[in-house]
Amino acid sequence: MSEAGAGLAVVSGTRLTDRIGIGVLTRLIDRDLVDDVLAETGRVEQRSRLLPARVVVYYVLALCLFFGDAYEEVMRLLAAGLLFTGAWQEDWQVPTTGAIAQARQRLGAAPLQLLFERVAVPARSAAPRVPGLVPAS
Repeated sequence: MSEAGAGLAVVSGTRLTDRIGIGVLTRLIDRDLVDDVLAETGRVEQRSRLLPARVVVYYVLALCLFFGDAYEEVMRLLAAGLLFTGAWQEDWQVPTTGAIAQARQRLGAAPLQLLFERVAVPARSAAPRVPGLVPAS
């Protein structure tokens, strides 16, 4: 693909399933929940950045969805998916791998751990139907 800093035009060839995957991710994990988690862990950015903390949270989650792709490619997919859902600016530039790594380091693990604790709850309705799963008491 193209070099870091290239615009979103390069992602016009992405698969629809990639864009849908990002859309589902942002639908399942509501932005208000992400904002609450960032506020509770003290990770809300102090100034406007190319990569806001909320975007970095979604980016780390997207890394799990697209684990075989390079950092910058996952960022392109995330931006394209958000653009596809109408939640992104068209003229945004993909940051370099170094900028992405710094943003992830600033975010830290605490917001992701709290988000996991809030989202990953047992599916009680699935217990009776899933073989081998012990129902919650």
